[in-house]
Amino acid sequence: MEKLLNVSSSPHVRSPLTTGEVMYDVILALMPATFFGVYHFGTHALLIILTSIVSACLTEFVFDYVCHRPNTLTDGSAVLTGLLLGLCLSPTVPLYIPYLGSLFAILVVKCFFGGLGANFMNPALAGRCFLLISFGTVMTDFGIDGISSATPLAVMSNGGTVNVLDMFLGFTSGTIGVSCVAMLMGAIYLLIAGDITWHIPVSYIGTFLILMAIGSGQGFNPLYLVAQLCGGGLLLGALFMATDPVTSPVTSAGQLFYGVTIGILTALFRLYGSSTESVSYAIILGNLVTPLIDKWVIPKPFGLGDNAKTPKPRIPHAAVVLTAVTLISGIALGGVNFLTRDTIEAQKLAANAAAYQAVVADADSFRLSDAADDFIKEYGSEVYGNGTWGKIYIREAVEALDASGNVMGYAVSLTTGDGFDGNITLTVGLSADGTVNGISFTELNETAGMGMRVDEDEWKAQFAGVNTDSFTLNKAGGSTAENEIDSVSGASTTSGAVVNAVNAAIDFVNHHMK
Repeated sequence: MEKLLNVSSSPHVRSPLTTGEVMYDVILALMPATFFGVYHFGTHALLIILTSIVSACLTEFVFDYVCHRPNTLTDGSAVLTGLLLGLCLSPTVPLYIPYLGSLFAILVVKCFFGGLGANFMNPALAGRCFLLISFGTVMTDFGIDGISSATPLAVMSNGGTVNVLDMFLGFTSGTIGVSCVAMLMGAIYLLIAGDITWHIPVSYIGTFLILMAIGSGQGFNPLYLVAQLCGGGLLLGALFMATDPVTSPVTSAGQLFYGVTIGILTALFRLYGSSTESVSYAIILGNLVTPLIDKWVIPKPFGLGDNAKTPKPRIPHAAVVLTAVTLISGIALGGVNFLTRDTIEAQKLAANAAAYQAVVADADSFRLSDAADDFIKEYGSEVYGNGTWGKIYIREAVEALDASGNVMGYAVSLTTGDGFDGNITLTVGLSADGTVNGISFTELNETAGMGMRVDEDEWKAQFAGVNTDSFTLNKAGGSTAENEIDSVSGASTTSGAVVNAVNAAIDFVNHHMK
């Protein structure tokens, strides 16, 4: 009996690194970005991070207790998930956002699939995507010192210019983990400690930059490419999330293929997508194809000769069918969009013209205001009025002319990002003396029967014929003052956003058109 061999199942490779050591190494590597984010954005940013971490740990503890599983808090994975999610959030979000995001990340994505090592996508990124889908308006409200502002990528997408050095250092609006230099410091530590390898970050970032240079129309413009690299949380995703060992391929070749894949997706989303903040979706999609990559990229088993045949992997039939259906659908939709884009653009122009005519009905023609146009070209990508009226962006402003060519009024097209269900775009018409003629919506996607009621003639008529510097919203109803607007019942958020937009239009005409 004393000669019996002790045989254990594979794997037999031993490493000095434990799961807990890797997790705490990553947490330590994120400290520079965390400290800078709190320093830059203030106490509320710290509360967001702490709420996210506490929610993640509490969710995992309760799940383990209810399911009679060993307590897994000591491995540090819940702390890391909460920290990563917190760094991915805007410093202005209310505290229920990080709480719900961490709850979803830990409970649904991690615990329901078997715990650490069994999750099929990065929990922190899944939590962020859940929040983006569920609370889009709140999640895309960025700012500094309580003032809303557009992110650098949003400014660039609207034709504006950005300070690349500020982006690299982190002195811009965006998520709490906005400092690129802090991210690089942490990544260098992880590379030295052996917690990550260069394969995914280099292939991801390299592919992304090459495609952006080719497809953006900017060529290999260093400042533009560095700005794209430093914006949208790309470095946080490439260095700390795409490298997650659970949801990324095992082999070096697989990691290179994985990095190229998510680099292509990120570039396509940046170039052609409606949102510039799309790193999360690219990595999540990459997580989903990781099992296929691991099946396809199989290294030759140790000990086999050069002539030995290794089993060829097969892509599951369902994956082939799904890919074919997706490609066919994508090509069909892309073809329809290509064939109809001129018609769509013409319809948009016609809709704008109709909106101007609707709010200045007696006008014979319209022309762009030179002063307003110059202002919009320089500042149109920024929030108008430093957030005085919320997230207001001036789109276009025209002068209304009579038959003799004299200015008889003004029409201002503007967008507010403070709607309950997203952006609201409207046109406000004013006569030459500042009296509001009316308002007309060109983009309104609020809740049917509630927020959509602001488009009813009876509600819009409250603005018509009033000469004032500012309207006020009366949530209680029954207004008697001329400049008071009764809120739509149950839709005070939408009502308030429209009132603020009209006030911004009045201010814009008074200061930049008259």
